[in-house]
Amino acid sequence: MRRGWILDVYPSGFGEIAVWIIADNGERVRLTDLFQPKVYISGKEADIERLASHFFSNQNIVTWNFSYKYAHPADAERSKVLEVTLKDCRCTAPFTQEILKSGNYLQYEVHNCDLHGDRTYLFVHDLFPLAFVEVKAEKTGLKYMLLDSVRSLAYALPPLRTMELSVQIAKEGRIAKFDDPIDNITLIHNGGQISINSGNEKDKLLSLIDNLSSLDPDIILTQGGDSFLFSYLAQRANINHILSKFTLSRDPVQFVANSKQGRTFFSYGRTFYRVPTSRLFGRIHIDHKNTFLMDESSMQGLFEVARTCRVPLHTAARGSIGSSMASLQLYQALKDDFLVPRNKFIPEAFKSAYELLVADRGGFVYEPLMGIHENVYEVDYSSMYPVLMLKNNISAETVLCKCCKDSKLRVPELNYHICEKRVGIVPKSLEIIVYKKLEYQRLKEQTTDPKLKEIYEARKVGLKWISVCCFGYLGYRNSKFGTVDGHIAVCAFSREAFLKAARMAESRGFTVIHGIVDSLWLKKENASQRDCEDFCRDVSETVEVPLHFEDRYKWIVFLPSKMHPNIGVLNRYYGVMEDGKVKIRGIEIRRGDTPRFIYDAQMDMIKALSSASNIKEFYIKIPNALNVVKEYRRRLLCGEVPVWDLVVTKRMSKSPSEYNQHVSQVIAAEQLYTEGGEVHAGNSICFIYTDSQNKRFERRVKAEALIEKGTRPDVKKYLLLLYESAASMLSFAGYNAKTVYDAVRMNKCKTLSPFMN
Repeated sequence: MRRGWILDVYPSGFGEIAVWIIADNGERVRLTDLFQPKVYISGKEADIERLASHFFSNQNIVTWNFSYKYAHPADAERSKVLEVTLKDCRCTAPFTQEILKSGNYLQYEVHNCDLHGDRTYLFVHDLFPLAFVEVKAEKTGLKYMLLDSVRSLAYALPPLRTMELSVQIAKEGRIAKFDDPIDNITLIHNGGQISINSGNEKDKLLSLIDNLSSLDPDIILTQGGDSFLFSYLAQRANINHILSKFTLSRDPVQFVANSKQGRTFFSYGRTFYRVPTSRLFGRIHIDHKNTFLMDESSMQGLFEVARTCRVPLHTAARGSIGSSMASLQLYQALKDDFLVPRNKFIPEAFKSAYELLVADRGGFVYEPLMGIHENVYEVDYSSMYPVLMLKNNISAETVLCKCCKDSKLRVPELNYHICEKRVGIVPKSLEIIVYKKLEYQRLKEQTTDPKLKEIYEARKVGLKWISVCCFGYLGYRNSKFGTVDGHIAVCAFSREAFLKAARMAESRGFTVIHGIVDSLWLKKENASQRDCEDFCRDVSETVEVPLHFEDRYKWIVFLPSKMHPNIGVLNRYYGVMEDGKVKIRGIEIRRGDTPRFIYDAQMDMIKALSSASNIKEFYIKIPNALNVVKEYRRRLLCGEVPVWDLVVTKRMSKSPSEYNQHVSQVIAAEQLYTEGGEVHAGNSICFIYTDSQNKRFERRVKAEALIEKGTRPDVKKYLLLLYESAASMLSFAGYNAKTVYDAVRMNKCKTLSPFMN
């Protein structure tokens, strides 16, 4: 019998699952369990009985029998289905195709056929990553006693050993290739550093394996391990004839370079490229260049999402937030005896042109009152969409259900009915997210321990991305339990809640100076924080969605559109709160393609303005902000800016050959391709401007990987970016790039303040 934390789970031998436990005595233990997945086949009763008569000769099947399950999410009653136990989880895909083909892809439906083996194992045993368990090996397999809870907020984590792995390559060209030898290997472990730089390349690789074996890390961190590093190391091991000894996993299996191609996909208006995963067994590999969750919420956020959504750690680190949300829904479906459909089952309801006009709308917004305002209060609905989905029972099988056409629960504006007889899979799965997110916020506010505050914040941020994603995932075309009508219903409920809050604010004498979906910016002469908190409490009780007082701004600036200077932009503003904290949205500092030089300049401008306590002081401090621009202009002209601070990053929305114009990122991508680099649609391309107006387009930019000593940036281009970034912050006061240029070059500060002559 062992007590410890579950670290890793994966299919190993045929019909087996390997389970790695970090025992409470510090030992790392590999256990093996029998695991044979079940799939289900539905159809007409006579058809599935006839199908079962042919199973005796099928070599992939262990047993089969008939059982009663909810075959589809919308079913109110269980139906007779064929339950088939397969010998191994890797038999599922070919078996599914065999069944579908035998029924001409129309006669039978196969369920639970696209669940991953590791996740299914966790679901079946009601386990989750990093769960503290007591496990006993018996003849029939492993028996678990869960000594933990997925709802726990104060859970203990195992004493994880983490190691950072980096490799310096002796490049023969300007871009590293598989043919280039290893120069140096660096391992950072528990604050210590090991440099492997002696001997030939074979000795270095063997030393790496020896150090991995002795240090025995649980988590290996890399920069580009998925996209290049691990495949490169495997290639060098093969060249040195030691591939059979090259083992990075804790499981003693030879490392195999991933030969799969990456995947380009389109999401929320942007193109992304996801590199294939380099999977380790018994250890967790996290590639900093291939993880969203770690970047947003640190290791604590990753652990929280993996535990709550029951997703293996290596998958949670790389997978999209939507895949974690899907895992939570799949677990809930299996727990409630629903079968998981192979494809999305519930289509969108038919709508007339008028119904579509009424229904197909997003969240409600108020156009901001452009300019600078002081003593402004911001209030936000906390987890608005998930709370509305939970409160109003919105799921694929509940919106426009077949059983409750006379339901009293109706969607505003649309009059859609929602089921009153059962709770849907989506709201059931969201309950734990909403609960834990609110609890972590409460714990963070109560504790005085800065370390605990940091932990609670990271966990809350990890769950925040699940709650942000749940609304979009509801309308996603491949969501198993999603529905467009449910997505539309959430928008209708959110508009109602938002307008109720706005009207209640106006009835109390507040002026709504801006509002967007779930946030309001309010202003009232001589109002106190207590007035605002009382208002939030009353709205929360009326709407039944928690409305929180966010903060009071000393001043906040709502910026105009660059194309239409007389129109405010919904999400372009910056301001300073009562405690000195700065909130920024929509300007260059928040954009992913802004070079560090511009980022630093704009940050220093905001710091120069942030000491102002009111509008009058803000205008007085504008010359200080322009002096910041002047100093950055001087540094650029004097060559004091490192070239790396001028690097611009832009995403490729398609392959370089598909562009009609030679825009900057395409030129840089072609330079990389010429040097032997790989470029895919969705990749981010880094470069500097070298001569942006040159008629020979290949001289306009230089890819970051090709920058050499003596590479000179296009100073005029970067000065223009500097002036434009300053102008975007001060545009409400009449500044543009030219007036900023005049101010910093001629020491002329244009002032439109009524408080200054």
